[in-house]
Amino acid sequence: MKKVFHLRDIILLALIGIIFGVIYYAAGFLYNGLTLLLTPVGYGPMANDITMGIWCMAGPLAGFMFRLPGASFLGEFLGAAVEMFLGDQWGAATLISGAVQGVGTELGFTLTGYRIYNWLTIIMVTIMTTIVTFAWDWFRNGYSHFAGQMLVVMIIVRLISIFFFTGVLNKLIINMLERAHVIRR
Repeated sequence: MKKVFHLRDIILLALIGIIFGVIYYAAGFLYNGLTLLLTPVGYGPMANDITMGIWCMAGPLAGFMFRLPGASFLGEFLGAAVEMFLGDQWGAATLISGAVQGVGTELGFTLTGYRIYNWLTIIMVTIMTTIVTFAWDWFRNGYSHFAGQMLVVMIIVRLISIFFFTGVLNKLIINMLERAHVIRR
C-alpha cells in the first residue's frame, strides 16, 4: 500500500507551517538581540548559528509526524513562507533559506530510507541539516572569510542548536502528540 498525503495530513502540514512561521518570525527578534549582544565581543555572526535550530524545527517535526518523502521539506518551506508573509527582515530570501533548510532536513530522513524514526534519524537529520545550512551560509553570509577557529566554534554551536531544537525538542513534541492521539501509528 502506497502512503500518500490525505486531506487531514495537508491540513496538519499547513498548521505546522503557520505555527512555525510565527515562531520563526519571533526568532528574528531573538537573532537581532543576540547579534547586538555578541557583536562588541566579535561574535555577532554566531547569533545565526545559535538560533539556527529554531529555524529548522518545522521540517523534522513534519517528517516525524507524516513519515512520507517530502513532508520535511514542505513543513520547512511552508514555515519560511509564513515567516516571509508576516514581514520578516529578510523578505523573499527567507524562501531560499527555507528551501535550503528543508533540503537539509529531508536528506536526514532520506539516509534512513524513511523507515527508521528514532534517535538515529534525529542524529542524521541534525548532521545533514548542519552541513547543508552551514554550506549555504558559507556562501550567503561570507563564512569563508572567518578564521578557522571561529568556523569550528560556529559549526559546533550550530550542531548543538540544531540537535537541541530539531532533535530533542521535536522528539518531546512528537511524544506528546502521540500520547494525545493526534498522530496515529
